[in-house]
Amino acid sequence: MVNKGLSLRLPTSSRELLDFPHRFGWFDDLMPRSFFTNTELKPIKIEEFTKDGKLVVRAELPGIDPEKDISVSIQDGYLVIKGERREESKDEYRTEFSYGSFTRTIALPRGFNDDTVHADYKDGILEVSLDLPAPVSKEKKIQVKSKK
Repeated sequence: MVNKGLSLRLPTSSRELLDFPHRFGWFDDLMPRSFFTNTELKPIKIEEFTKDGKLVVRAELPGIDPEKDISVSIQDGYLVIKGERREESKDEYRTEFSYGSFTRTIALPRGFNDDTVHADYKDGILEVSLDLPAPVSKEKKIQVKSKK
């Protein structure tokens, strides 16, 4: 027996397959989206810009105690931001917060002075600044002498 009135389109890609259960609102209450996706792949969101001769890197890190849960270091020419958001002990009904450890590595310009690095945390934003190296001339003329 063939059903001519019903057309069912099955998911064709892995993304559609992952989103398929969530097309039904009730399913999120039974099985959260984090069950179907890897939240570890989401990096820390940053802004990187220059201001007043400094390189400034700002990172969104809300809900973290900066003195206990954030580590900022420089390793082999890279700024490394590490942290951990700890889950509070409570009876959960539903949570969409991300918990666990995270790391973000940002390449620094050549010739920077690591003695000028400064880090502050305010209102959920970590701001790291360091002096930019003096600009290097991109072109240098070399006089050619003829030999006699």
